[in-house]
Amino acid sequence: MSSFETLKSRNAGEWQAYREHDFVCRLGAGTLPEEAFRHYLKQDYLFLVQFARAWGLAVYKSRDLDEIRQGLDSLKAIVDVEIGLHVGYCAEWGIPENALADLPPSPATLAYTDYVLETGLHGDLLDLHVALAPCIIGYGEIALWLKAQPFLKTDGNPYTAWIEMYASPDYQALVQSEIDWLDGRLARLDDAAVARLCAIFGIATRLEADFWQMGLDLI
Repeated sequence: MSSFETLKSRNAGEWQAYREHDFVCRLGAGTLPEEAFRHYLKQDYLFLVQFARAWGLAVYKSRDLDEIRQGLDSLKAIVDVEIGLHVGYCAEWGIPENALADLPPSPATLAYTDYVLETGLHGDLLDLHVALAPCIIGYGEIALWLKAQPFLKTDGNPYTAWIEMYASPDYQALVQSEIDWLDGRLARLDDAAVARLCAIFGIATRLEADFWQMGLDLI
């Protein structure tokens, strides 16, 4: 039976490069230049807006009422809660909300968000979830990975709040819910279908790593 672990194991190199990217390691060590993190925060705001559109697409792609409710709950959480929290977090970093409104997307942002939306448009609901999984699940795994590293700095690290947010029980519960949803559907598929989804997951993971890299490219 296939599961989310199958997607990861068949893309082990890509997943490790994403989880252990230099941007992530510097963030954990507290050595990431703050301007690189600010650039990431700005682009992550644009990503969240497109993320909301992706969950709107998930509602449309749903085949039953439970799936519609799941997509709608995720959409409302982003629009009603997460974007507001992100705007507030950006303000703490000296990025006012009006600086986010007309922000141009970076090539890395466009590449990933366009891929997710195109995958969802041309595929089914599972395709869309698999394309989003490196973000939803990956951030949770990255935070726990960082907390287990000897190089992690907590005192005086300006990025500790970011790490703790994704390591929090609330976010980890969201991660587990998404893994359970994927596991239930991947277990029903034949090898050809799983291979196709592994390819989607691999591309999305590489695009997420590029999202980290865009911050380092400013240095």
